[in-house]
Amino acid sequence: MAKTKWAVDTMHSSIDFSIRHMMIAKVKGSFNQFEASIEADPNDLTTADIAFSVDVASVDTRNADRDAHLRSADFFDVENHPKMTFKATKIERTGDGEYEVTGDLTIRGVTRSETFKVTFEGAGKDPWGNYKAGFSAEGTIKRSDYGLTWNAALETGGVLVGDEVKIHLEIEAAEQA
Repeated sequence: MAKTKWAVDTMHSSIDFSIRHMMIAKVKGSFNQFEASIEADPNDLTTADIAFSVDVASVDTRNADRDAHLRSADFFDVENHPKMTFKATKIERTGDGEYEVTGDLTIRGVTRSETFKVTFEGAGKDPWGNYKAGFSAEGTIKRSDYGLTWNAALETGGVLVGDEVKIHLEIEAAEQA
């Protein structure tokens, strides 16, 4: 299959994250508004052009007060940095349908190279004749690397919010004519 353009089906895709809370549990959240530019042969991602843009104001942790705090200058500072972006710079096959995708991740005006494990989940035609492909991706970043350093000390030792953020994506994309 040749390299073609793909549109992410946001109704069947997600960008989720989890982070340690109080050193004892995990809080999960999602970004509900995002878009992507993908040109790829789903059977060989090594030549793909992949770029994501995430509206950080769409953060959703199922708690309005926490989401408002995440949007503030303490964390994402959405007023000054409304988008989080990722642009792939290197894609290596690591196994059958398995890849490491390295790229420039920009959060809050800071750009760093990050690598995500990506799995090609399969492809086929939907009931309306559209050719679709599915991918999952995961990786871990440190929020402090991007200037997201707000925290609070706990009486019992440790901190309220962990530094490592686990990121998980499920992407369904439709081939464009």
